[in-house]
Amino acid sequence: MSKIKKIKIEKGYYLFKLEEVLSNKGISINKLMRDTNTDFKVIKRLMNGDMVRIDIIVLARICDYLKCDITDIVEYKR
Repeated sequence: MSKIKKIKIEKGYYLFKLEEVLSNKGISINKLMRDTNTDFKVIKRLMNGDMVRIDIIVLARICDYLKCDITDIVEYKR
């Protein structure tokens, strides 16, 4: 089963790839939550694409911690 969540919107779709990145790096949600001081619900929403707005401060904190780019976590395609 794919760890990438595809969320369709009007003229394209978003790919939420945090779960895949965590799996590839061997990092648990709980470790990410503790080490980045990010709420569990926020991380789960970012993994599942169950959100309306993305907090860029939280996204930057997660990218810094994982040493990755934003597009490694969230990507928009048309």
